Amino acid sequence: MPARTLALPGGARVPVIADRWHHAYGVVTRGRVQLELRDGTPGPVLGRDAGFWLRGTGVRALRNPGRRTATVRVLTPDSWRNDMISSTDTAVRVGRAHGFRRLAVTGLVATPAAMVVTTLAAALARAAGVDFEIPDGGGETIPLGGFAVVTGFFSLVGVVVAAVLLRFSARPARRFVWTAVALTALSMVPPFLVGAAAPTVIALVGLHLVAAAVMIPALTRSLGARAD
Repeated sequence: MPARTLALPGGARVPVIADRWHHAYGVVTRGRVQLELRDGTPGPVLGRDAGFWLRGTGVRALRNPGRRTATVRVLTPDSWRNDMISSTDTAVRVGRAHGFRRLAVTGLVATPAAMVVTTLAAALARAAGVDFEIPDGGGETIPLGGFAVVTGFFSLVGVVVAAVLLRFSARPARRFVWTAVALTALSMVPPFLVGAAAPTVIALVGLHLVAAAVMIPALTRSLGARAD
């Protein structure tokens, strides 16, 4: 039986029917309610937020001693369970929404940061003599802008992966770390397969690690703040 609200207009009297109040618990949500005792004498006056049981008390009626309508929320065991389930579901939805917003903000901050850091690291490597030439790619040299674009793309992929785990995993932070580390390890394989010189291969591997060092901790902290 769902919770119900009992309204008592000013001066009204409502008899207490034992069957209806057998397992019920009342909470005054507005105004004041006076309990009428078994012998008809006036009992205590309950103000707002006061709770009361009527089973076995001998109270035979509820009165509103005031002029304005008073209300009583009547709760039963079934309604308590329903309210608890509803509150839990609401908390989960709110918590998840906050988690997605936090993750989005983290992604918007961490992705540009990873792009800048990776591009600066590539510029330093180039200044140190790394040519970033890819023989299997027609002998073309990777431009600095290319590092920023690739880093930005895969950083956003990481944010999407984190969002999926936030939605479906009970421990998204832990799952994300394992997934991100595995994907980072896979991303370091192609530099060894393009026929580039050793300095270029080492630099490309290092740049993958630089981007991962920015994105993985940031996204993990965002996920961990919600779940772990």
